Amino acid sequence: MSAPTPETVMSSDSARASLEALRTEIGKAVVGQDPAVTGLVVALLCKGHVLLEGVPGVAKTLLVRALAAALELDTKRVQFTPDLMPSDITGSLVYDARTAEFSFQPGPVFTHLLLADEINRTPPKTQSSLLEAMEERQVTVDGTPRPLPEPFLVAATQNPVEYEGTYPLPEAQLDRFLLKLTVPLPSRENEIDVLTRHAQGFDPRDLKAAGVRPVAGVAELQAAREAVAKVTVSAEIAGYVVDICRATRESPSLTLGVSPRGATALLSTARAWAWLTGRDYVTPDDVKALALPTLRHRVQLRPEAEMEGVTSDSVLQSILAHVPVPR
Repeated sequence: MSAPTPETVMSSDSARASLEALRTEIGKAVVGQDPAVTGLVVALLCKGHVLLEGVPGVAKTLLVRALAAALELDTKRVQFTPDLMPSDITGSLVYDARTAEFSFQPGPVFTHLLLADEINRTPPKTQSSLLEAMEERQVTVDGTPRPLPEPFLVAATQNPVEYEGTYPLPEAQLDRFLLKLTVPLPSRENEIDVLTRHAQGFDPRDLKAAGVRPVAGVAELQAAREAVAKVTVSAEIAGYVVDICRATRESPSLTLGVSPRGATALLSTARAWAWLTGRDYVTPDDVKALALPTLRHRVQLRPEAEMEGVTSDSVLQSILAHVPVPR
């Protein structure tokens, strides 16, 4: 087989430009959520998953649908409820009377972007059905592993203010999410923009009519991932990441600090952010930029600290302010 020519290999700059165009394209449907958009792109670059936290009505579902449309990827949405069964997500064997055999009926997890809406409303048994899919990129039914499409990303949502009738995600499953992104209420200006668009006929169920078009695809994403893998990390930066994570384990406000898996995740997201901003090396600012969304769900507050109004973000910000920055 002959080597690919320069014309057939997508350049790093071309892939970056395509992914940067996502913000503009998604902005046609979603207003004022650039950090969440960037977080989802970082997760795709790192082959990770995202936990989206925000009150109802801040366009979490629309955000994922718009991202899928702008990347020309398939997406499916599952509303997690207390009676949802694992097979409702992964799929099951169905008896075919015509052939007298069982055939596999794929579940909604067989897609590129899976929106797991209100994941904490379903029992742990059903929550755990996503673990193999998230970690191994496959689903095993009746002893047969079935690979999932590539790329594959789970974007799970949860409501931060309503806990009645919910099943909090265990630490082991939280650790499987690369990022925890907060989706805030819009500013006054952005909310006026939202109302103006709706008054002009915007329909969130019709993204094509809103003008959302594919600006990147699987080829661009693969080229971007290969470019991110070439971003260099100095020994000083690796040490800085480790020092931040070790500091969480020694914090008096935390009962659970960041594991080595969390340190690896922070390094991965910092590399993706460095590449997105146009560099082939990681700086301390890249680490700081992704520290909160990468680590906030991997730490656990002491009850007394929580009662005093301390948050995971405030603890992490204090740690970032005190850990020596490499020169």
